[in-house]
Amino acid sequence: MPEEAEDMWHTYNLLQVGDSLRASTIRKVQTESTTGSVGSSRVRTTLTLSVETIDFDSQACKLRVKGTNIEENQYVKMGAYHTIELELNRKFTLAKKCWDSVVLDRIEQACDPVQRADVAAVVMQEGLANVVLVTPAMTLLRAKVELTIPRKRKGSCTQHEKALERFYEAVMQAILRHINFEVVKCILVASPGFVKDQFFAYVFKEAVRQDNKVLLENRPKFMLVHSSSGHKYSLKEILCDPAVTSRLSDTKAAGEVKALEDFYKMLQHEPDRAFYGIAHVEKAADALAIDTLLISDKLFRHQDIQTRSRYVRLVDNVRDNGGNVRMFSSLHVSGEQLTQLSGVAALLRFPIADVSDGEDDSSSAED
Repeated sequence: MPEEAEDMWHTYNLLQVGDSLRASTIRKVQTESTTGSVGSSRVRTTLTLSVETIDFDSQACKLRVKGTNIEENQYVKMGAYHTIELELNRKFTLAKKCWDSVVLDRIEQACDPVQRADVAAVVMQEGLANVVLVTPAMTLLRAKVELTIPRKRKGSCTQHEKALERFYEAVMQAILRHINFEVVKCILVASPGFVKDQFFAYVFKEAVRQDNKVLLENRPKFMLVHSSSGHKYSLKEILCDPAVTSRLSDTKAAGEVKALEDFYKMLQHEPDRAFYGIAHVEKAADALAIDTLLISDKLFRHQDIQTRSRYVRLVDNVRDNGGNVRMFSSLHVSGEQLTQLSGVAALLRFPIADVSDGEDDSSSAED
């Protein structure tokens, strides 16, 4: 039973075409009375579907699974199509022909109560702010505040200052509405220039004036950091900041960003110890050379069983030979970046040269 947004993401990654999914759902049923009049009613029934398509809405945290009915049911014929909508706190049963190591890891991770959304970030610049929750598996945009701030005029700044105050107030309200201070361990406030400092001063001046105990008690959780802009993509550079990394050292998101940063450094300084693309990485795995494998969870949602098995084999191979495997979420800023490297990369224990002959099949495998 998925209990929170994060669980829905895990469920999405567990579901594959061909699995059978059993859950309660609502079906529209047509009935004909003895007089011949036709009416329709909605009934709740439990169906078992053979999964054909899976859609995930990350904002609403809902999963729509379409497939054909494979068990006798008084309302739905065998083989008839139906869509089940999986929601929070609604039980389901999933059956697979094969439970591979990646899927079992995912279940273990989903059941680990330590892995929760313990970081929030407010990435801002004058007139624009993004309030984001960083969970171990995804970056969720919770609120976007946009306001036009008039420029300072010669001799008069009142318009500018009033607009700024309205903007800060709106961002403060977004924080109070979307951040659960009981769960969140750290709130990063990032901006270019002094916007973050002015905002921080405003928030706590208001908190004292309004006697807002939630904000006052959680003041130590706020951390001010520099970012180049107020856009969501600046989150990656914030998570790379050494001060932030040490503060968030126990969260998975920071670990992934660090692994990706290490990969890029290695690629720059020792390119023979940094590989990407499935064919190259497989060659390194066969040579028992992989120290850390960086792989996107997007690859395990591949429809083709053989392609998926290829990635599972790679993960198992690296683990069996004492390497670390870092699974990146495609809903994370760092995961989006890894996707640009075809979703798979590796840091090697020792250099391996001359794999350029595998270039041709790596490009076809990456598709």
